Amino acid sequence: MWGDAWRGRSYDLGKMNLRELAFAYSTYPAIQAYAALALASAVLAVIWTENWGLMALTVLVATFIYPMAWYLIHRFILHGRWLYRMKWSAALWKRIHFDHHQDPHKLEVLFGSLANTLPTIALVTVPVGYLIDGKAAAATALATGLFTTCIYEFFHCIQHLNYKPTWNWVARIKQLHLYHHFHNEDGNYGIISYGPDMLLGTFYREAKQKPRSPTVFNLGYDVEEAGRYPWVMELTGSPPRDRPPRPPASGNSDGVKAAS
Repeated sequence: MWGDAWRGRSYDLGKMNLRELAFAYSTYPAIQAYAALALASAVLAVIWTENWGLMALTVLVATFIYPMAWYLIHRFILHGRWLYRMKWSAALWKRIHFDHHQDPHKLEVLFGSLANTLPTIALVTVPVGYLIDGKAAAATALATGLFTTCIYEFFHCIQHLNYKPTWNWVARIKQLHLYHHFHNEDGNYGIISYGPDMLLGTFYREAKQKPRSPTVFNLGYDVEEAGRYPWVMELTGSPPRDRPPRPPASGNSDGVKAAS
């Protein structure tokens, strides 16, 4: 049955190897849904397109706007403090980002939920594609966004996995992301591309460029804030943590030590 590999399971990236991640990733229902919808969109794009040059242009444009859209969403929505201050949106904020910062190794909260991610991906890509070449480019842009999401999610997993990458580029983006989680959350919002961070002044390549943040694990939702806006704490069942639930695994230690 669809999703059975994940039914009732909790995966801890700090205790997993690359092979175990590959299995968990490939069997996660959201990843399977992204891949299936991306394939369906690509097939429709091929059927509908009459201008292959515009299709290629659409892929390039969608690939370019994806990192900027992710940056803006990550910085101003996921790290914003307004969602938890409203009762109706507190559960959404908890699910889409707070839980991930409270326990960066918990795989099931690293992935977004389809109810939130699919509309966002479509909103970012489909209108741009439609402006380029109607429904054919809209399908192309959606397929590009969905495939890119699969790639982003896999590398995001790698960045929290008990694994030291042998490819220097992967090791570097992992270190930059670990700074975001274990040193200072007000920067390095990218996952694969840090171009928007560089462009908008939030990139830091070394921990010494920023002070250690006291809110890196709770995103500003500390015990005092929880007293004013209790809904996330009530859903969690305990006060927000200001430190990770366990020491980072050895495979993640490079970035964390550098951030000390």
